[in-house]
Amino acid sequence: MPSIHRQPWRFVYIKQDKQTVSTISTNTQLPTTMKYTRMPIEVESPEEYGYEKIKYNLSESSIADQTLGSLGLQIPDLKLLYNEHKGSTALRSLIVKDHDNLSHDDVLITSGAAGALFIISSSQLAPTDHLVVVRPNYATNLETPRAIGCEITFIDLSFESGFQIDITAVEAAIQPNTKVISITTPHNPTGTIVDRDTLDRLISLTKERGIILLVDETYADISYQGCLPIAASLSDHVISVSSLSKSYGIPGIRLGWIINKNPKLQETFLAAKEQISISGSVIDEWIAEQVLSRKDEILSTTTKEMDQRREIVADWIKKEGELIEWVRPEGGVVCFPRLKKEPAGGMDAFYHRLLHTYGTYVGPGHWFEQPDTFMRIGYGWPSVEELKGGLEAISMALRET
Repeated sequence: MPSIHRQPWRFVYIKQDKQTVSTISTNTQLPTTMKYTRMPIEVESPEEYGYEKIKYNLSESSIADQTLGSLGLQIPDLKLLYNEHKGSTALRSLIVKDHDNLSHDDVLITSGAAGALFIISSSQLAPTDHLVVVRPNYATNLETPRAIGCEITFIDLSFESGFQIDITAVEAAIQPNTKVISITTPHNPTGTIVDRDTLDRLISLTKERGIILLVDETYADISYQGCLPIAASLSDHVISVSSLSKSYGIPGIRLGWIINKNPKLQETFLAAKEQISISGSVIDEWIAEQVLSRKDEILSTTTKEMDQRREIVADWIKKEGELIEWVRPEGGVVCFPRLKKEPAGGMDAFYHRLLHTYGTYVGPGHWFEQPDTFMRIGYGWPSVEELKGGLEAISMALRET
């Protein structure tokens, strides 16, 4: 029997008895190979550098890593089969519990938020497409589109504007081939939150122009001023992404999700997932179900504790006001303060002595394509004692002459 091989760009017919091959092109433009480069935030990550070399780790972007014991979990004798391809129905139902206009059918479980963002970018963006994306940003929101080779316009958020999105700038950036506009809220690395009016205006603008609005909501479960609705619940052209890594401290189970109410888009995302991994991990999804079944209890405690830690950073910023300034974060567990003047010896010398003399690790601005006068400080991962020690170490490194 002849065999048929189908690829997105060509049809190949192989006649096995005579070993002849016939290729018919169905697309005059062959796809380009994705150009991957390692991201500075990963190359220089504390796990790559070595946790054992760090005394005060203020570079992490989540709450403290949890254990099965700290979560009160003991994995049962699970059957290790292929799970539901979209993710377990029970888990998907928990994710949208208490959210109007959403059902478990609108949810696709992915390998972390990074996996979700990869699926979305690789399925919705081609080299001929245009993306509008805010910057600074979580690196995957920038690097996967770059790897694809699409045209990108950055909406650069400024310290002076409180890292808020300028709708006028977004609208001006739209081109005829704009396919996706991408934002994050609460924002990484600044912790700022898009207000409801801005979100509604973005949804209206993108719907009018026929553009997908991608909203990275990875930190949405930790908010100090009330939570926005899941953006995807507001229109079927909006895609929401989140995970259990940051707000729940379980990045090791690699559990994220895509929420979208458009069945055609969801079918595309599911097809991508099936080609990457078929389904998710039964063990990961079981753990996620147990955690989300206690969501309110966990988040009530976590948000209160993170708010107290935010105040520790606020007090430190106030004390060191001649050296450093910030935009106060409204959600999440990170902030992005800025040095008011260059430290003695320059920025490279400052970061070198901060690490090698004071054993303190932070996220320098270049991780986010910003000047190194900015640094991301994570106040959710270290213990309170380590947080205070790391902040004091930054002060000492700044004051050295």
